[in-house]
Amino acid sequence: MPDSLRNRLGLVAIGQNSAALRWRTEAMRSHTSPRLLHITRGQGRITVAGLTSGYGPNNLIFIPARTMYGFEAGPGVFGSLLSIPAAMAPEWPDQPVHLRLKDVVAQKEIAQILDALERELTGRRPGHQRAALYHAGLLAVSFARQHEASAADPRDARADSAAARLVAAFAGLIERDYRKAQGVAGYAAQLGVTPTHLTRACRATCGRAALALVNDRVIYEARILLRETRTPVQDIARDLGFSSAAYFTRAFQARAGMTPSDFRRKGQAPLS
Repeated sequence: MPDSLRNRLGLVAIGQNSAALRWRTEAMRSHTSPRLLHITRGQGRITVAGLTSGYGPNNLIFIPARTMYGFEAGPGVFGSLLSIPAAMAPEWPDQPVHLRLKDVVAQKEIAQILDALERELTGRRPGHQRAALYHAGLLAVSFARQHEASAADPRDARADSAAARLVAAFAGLIERDYRKAQGVAGYAAQLGVTPTHLTRACRATCGRAALALVNDRVIYEARILLRETRTPVQDIARDLGFSSAAYFTRAFQARAGMTPSDFRRKGQAPLS
């Protein structure tokens, strides 16, 4: 198996975040490979492709590659976030899936597979990387079984509403074009609606304004670039579509509570 496949498989624990680090989970972001969120304790809200819903214990939430999402992880919330290698994506759905596991046997099966996967990822036994990938494959099978078993469960009617479809399309455009400094009016024009209608739909599906979703995605990307690269601030500003480094600094400080340079110095690590 190629190293590029192995290196993208990862499991990160989710626990209580301080107020200063809530952006690690709550800010809108996406990834080039899928993610699987497993909640073991606590409850909160998650927004996937512009639709907000509640989650609780024994919930599995699959997020396809390049799908915007963010979730609350307040006091009492524990779980894990699995990074799925891009090469394994065909084994998973092509749309977001939220499973609420009610069957105790299914709950134990998922937990056991994830525990075994974590042991291999954190251990150094011979063949641990291969073993972790095989456990990830078993997890995909178990998830597919539970997804099929839940097909008869009532579907969230909001997901089929016109507003949800519009906001999902909007979220897809943001993910594609957030570096272009395009305003809400530009996105709305592409979608064939007015900015007012787009914002109304966003508030209906996720309780946020359309502009807030755009800004959230841009500032999250800025945080990642500041934390994980040595790219100069002025180059980050240019790459994210800001007209000047000064404008970028003001926008970043308004959202993050500190300047880009201060954020970089503090070295606050993001959740993968």
